[in-house]
Amino acid sequence: MSNKKSSAGNRGDKIRSDCYVELELKTSGGIKINLKSKVKSMYGESIRLLIKDIFKTFKIRNASVFVEDYGALPFTIAARVESAIKNIFPETEKEFLLPFNNKSLYKTTKDRLRRSRLYLPGNEPKYFINAGLHKPDGVILDLEDSVAPASKHDAKFLVRNALRSVDFSSCERMVRINQLPSGLEDLKFIVPHNIHIIIIPKVEYAEQIKQVGELVLKIKKEKNIKNDIFFMPIIESALGVINAYKIASASINNCSLAIGLEDYTADIGTQRTEEGRESLFARNMVVNAARAAGIQPIDTVYSDVTNMEGLRESVIEAKSLGFEGKGCIHPRQIEVVHKAFAPTEQEIDKAKKIVAAFKEAGDKGLGVVSIGSKMIDLPVVKRAQNTLKLAKLSGHAELVSASNI
Repeated sequence: MSNKKSSAGNRGDKIRSDCYVELELKTSGGIKINLKSKVKSMYGESIRLLIKDIFKTFKIRNASVFVEDYGALPFTIAARVESAIKNIFPETEKEFLLPFNNKSLYKTTKDRLRRSRLYLPGNEPKYFINAGLHKPDGVILDLEDSVAPASKHDAKFLVRNALRSVDFSSCERMVRINQLPSGLEDLKFIVPHNIHIIIIPKVEYAEQIKQVGELVLKIKKEKNIKNDIFFMPIIESALGVINAYKIASASINNCSLAIGLEDYTADIGTQRTEEGRESLFARNMVVNAARAAGIQPIDTVYSDVTNMEGLRESVIEAKSLGFEGKGCIHPRQIEVVHKAFAPTEQEIDKAKKIVAAFKEAGDKGLGVVSIGSKMIDLPVVKRAQNTLKLAKLSGHAELVSASNI
């Protein structure tokens, strides 16, 4: 067992809220911990006790470990140490799990507001801690494109621990797994650990959703997980667009269907532009597929984090196409997205009139609903009711108060 070495984590002058771990197994000498930390005088002993507990879990009795701490919280330190251990013992099924944070033990529903989802690189804990303070509708702990291949092993432990430990302030907790089939391996790190939505990237076939669903169900049974876990497939290729409805309707657990335009435009041999004509067909297909399947259509990210007016216009366009949400890659985008998706006073007023006319017709036993000379059918009424619900959730309850939705 001697001379087996491993490392995990990040190090450097710009690193914060993280740590770097070097581990070497020994044949004797017990556990020796070399800790380098600016908070060593205050937290050094608790860090040492945590590391010793982890070694005890994995029955490691002799090892030398070097920890360079940059203000990491316990969930991060535990993830880094466990990742280093499992680089040496990849076959072990044991886990070191910190207790759940009671503030994060809340559930979600299939039909809820998903205007914004904030992407957080899965191997960068500094972004996790305050993400909920920005009040996105959802946070995405990303295991896919924002994580370098060499860091993907580390990121799985970090994301798992974050799901258990971090208070995301009632935001919906999402994880984007890796592209299938490797993404199936990610599921055991997230399904038992308080996840709301699994984001499945680069989906091209309905069978991929069924694969995820079958494995999620298996893990839930094995771990006795009772809470609902929903899926958000992302369409990112020409083939995915063509199969969009089959994908959207592949599982009862699908809650949303999203589109990713960076990969899509590359796949069709063009470049993404601000005007967006090259992706209009794909976006319309995704909206139509989602609506036909009875789930939410979610738009792509807006990649220029400095252009708030461009973002606002992009959201208004997305809303006009039928999308209900948009990805965010920086916290400053969230407020702009929420305001642009909120119904206008004119939309609220029109919706109130439609709902009132529908109620009046029902009270009178009339089978026909009309406003002036225009006939109103049930899909229009449903859309009006959804507009009023969104208005309430967007902070315009005073404009809706007179309506029975």
